[in-house]
This record gives sequence, C-alpha cells and structure tokens, in this order.
Amino acid sequence: LIVATALYLSLKSKYNKEIHLKVEMFLKTYGSSKPTRYTFSKVKKITKRFKDKLGQGGFGSVYKGKLPNGMPVAVKMLKNSTGEGEEFINEVATIGRIHHANIVRLLGFCSEGTRRDLIYELMPNESLEKYIFSHDSTISQELLVPNKMIDIALGVARGMEYLHQGCNQRILHFDIKPHNILLDYNFNPKISDFGLAKLCARDQSIVTLTAARGTMGYIAPELYSRNFGGISYKSDVYSFGMLVLEMMNGRRNSDPGTENQNDIYLPEWIYERVSSGQSIVLSREITEAQKEIVR
Repeated sequence: LIVATALYLSLKSKYNKEIHLKVEMFLKTYGSSKPTRYTFSKVKKITKRFKDKLGQGGFGSVYKGKLPNGMPVAVKMLKNSTGEGEEFINEVATIGRIHHANIVRLLGFCSEGTRRDLIYELMPNESLEKYIFSHDSTISQELLVPNKMIDIALGVARGMEYLHQGCNQRILHFDIKPHNILLDYNFNPKISDFGLAKLCARDQSIVTLTAARGTMGYIAPELYSRNFGGISYKSDVYSFGMLVLEMMNGRRNSDPGTENQNDIYLPEWIYERVSSGQSIVLSREITEAQKEIVR
C-alpha cells in the first residue's frame, strides 16, 4: 500500500509539472496582449482569502473579490483535475484579448504551481438561468417581460456574431445556454465560460472535434453524428435557438416532469404545433409585433 501510494504521488507530481510546463509554454507564446498576471498571494488579497463564495460547479469555485483599483471581480478557481490545463488555456486564448459589450471580460489570471485562477468582471445579476426558470416571486418580474427578453436575446446574438465574424480568428463557444449568459448591473447579457471553446481560421467552414462537447439539450445534432453534417459556427446557432425557445416559454428544453408525455421535449412540442397549424401558447404573452421579431 505504501509503495502504491508513493507511486501515485510521484506520477501525480510529474503530471502536474507537465501541465504547468504546458501552460507556461502557452503563456510565453501568447505574447504581451494577454490579461494581467497575478501571483496567488495577490489573488488571496483580492478575494480576502476567498471569503465570499459566489458559486461552485464541476470546474471549481467562484469567489467575489475586488482589484486594487476598487473594481469588483469574480475569481474562478479551477480544480487541479480540470483536463490538462485545457479550460484555463481556452479561456485565456479566446477572451483574453477581445472586448465586446456582450462578452464577459477576462481581467486577469493566476498560474502558479498547480493553481489556475481566472479573474473576470463581476456580473452582479448572475445568470439568465436564474430568471427564466425560477418560480420565486421575489425575483424581479421586470426582466421577464417579452421586450426585455427580446433585448437579451439580441444581445446574445450580437456577442455570438462578434465571436464568429468579428475576431481575427473565429471563436466557436460550444456551450451557449442560460447558465452561461451573465447579466450586468443593467441586465445586459454577456456570454461567459469559454472552457470548451475552439479557435479556427475565419475562412475555415468546418472544424474537427474528437468528441461531442457542450451541455445535453443544447448540443447540435452534428456534434453527435456526422450524418447531420459538419461541425461549424452553426452549432452555436443551434444552441442559441434552444436558448431563445426556453426564454420565451419559461421551461427547460427537456422537462420530464410535464403532465403530458408528448410535451417533454420542447422543440418537438413546438414543431408539432407549427406543422399542424396550431397556436403556440407561451408562458409569457407577447404582441403580434413581438411574435414577428421572434420568428
């Protein structure tokens, strides 16, 4: 047992060193345009020793902090086991040097030993998911009116257009969903979480992936099977379409708890009604003009 433990620790140490070298090599080749680099001791000061926890997920934990200039930030502390440094590299490589009103800003990072931290502008109103699926009466109902939902959808679309068409290299997000749409002080939407993103040349219409990536329910069919066509920026458009359906209907794209078993999958429910000429009864009433915008 002692020998096995020693071997495990030795292999883990070697693995961590390889990841560290991989990340450092990336940062060296990335150039001077990358965000500010902070030491871990600075990150501890920024977060007051990780005092205020905002959330936690499979990637790690997020803490509230404040930069020396007083700017509030969110610090994502990545787990050591998060894939060979890929999520960290993806985040820095994609949003590390781009600026757009509808994309969350990466302000800094920390890479020290096995620690990987990402520092973003703070989004005080959290994610869109909190608002469109919640039945909590204390949540502001002003956000749930159709006009505001349409504004948010258009903001997300502008952010995606910039990623796909406005950058030197096309950025494919591969995880567009309500949880990854953050809202600022004025409820303006910003696309976040680029851990699964992929860069490709702007003239490259099809990309290659070794496996499907994204969140179940939002993943385009072609990521599962090439019978549906090649993988491209249109895969993000599919996810966006699913997002809009959820925003306007107020329910998740797959709802096993629904009374009618035929209504479990939201896109199928909508398709059947459209193809048969039936009206689509949305949870949020909208005007005819708004329906045209949605179409």
